[in-house]
Amino acid sequence: MTNWSPTVFTRVMLALAVFLSAFPLYWMVVIASRTNSDAVSVPPPFLPGGNLGENIIAVLNNEDAKFLLGLTNSFIVAATVTVSVVIISTLAGFSFANLQFKGRNALLVLVLLTMAVPLQQMGVVPLYRLMVSLEWTGTLKAVILPYLLNGFGVFLMTQYTRQAVPMELVEAARVDGAATLRIWWNVVLPAVRPGMAVLGINTFMLMWNDFMWPLIVLTPDNPTVQIAITSLNARFSTNYTLIFAGTALSIIPLVAVFIAFGRQIVGGLMEGAVKA
Repeated sequence: MTNWSPTVFTRVMLALAVFLSAFPLYWMVVIASRTNSDAVSVPPPFLPGGNLGENIIAVLNNEDAKFLLGLTNSFIVAATVTVSVVIISTLAGFSFANLQFKGRNALLVLVLLTMAVPLQQMGVVPLYRLMVSLEWTGTLKAVILPYLLNGFGVFLMTQYTRQAVPMELVEAARVDGAATLRIWWNVVLPAVRPGMAVLGINTFMLMWNDFMWPLIVLTPDNPTVQIAITSLNARFSTNYTLIFAGTALSIIPLVAVFIAFGRQIVGGLMEGAVKA
């Protein structure tokens, strides 16, 4: 009888997890490279076909979807919100973790309370009325403005800064004559880079995949990529090949961002291991 060591069991579980995670992506490529009749056939195909380029061209040339415009809009929205959330959350995290001022704990509790309110579910009506009053409906400003700051980012960076930046380091920088912003730029940012990368990845993915609020506040002539994908359907039937081809195109920026921010996470962890 074979003795299963913990190492073997771990490798088997990891291999199973990788397979379950990668198979949907592989299946997406298979359907995106087939015809619509192949997509609904029984049994379904398990190998890629030769129509991937043709389907991608059909997605890009679809006048109803405006896919390229959707990709551009989604990148503008996700990148703007990500930069804003990361910078503001890092500043706020540094303030709550390393600065002493009156009302600090009360303000942090107030930030945490904002996380208990689901904005899209409970605030969609007043938020939409606000956008109508500002005459921002149909523009990207209406999608960007409500998400420039979030409580989760502030809380995450506060906790991470407390662990990564000891007060002694901040006080030593003050003794050397560094101002508050100089301390944040030269001392805090290098130490909290892995936390910023995690927050950046999470924020970019959430904004890239956001569907409900852009659907409400934008028009079909100015969509984000998720709305553009839904517009790839034919009038009286579902064109699976175009939808899967559009989905395959839409995840390319996510993969690129994950690779870029992932290197920052690994680099920060390696620096911490070397210092330790």
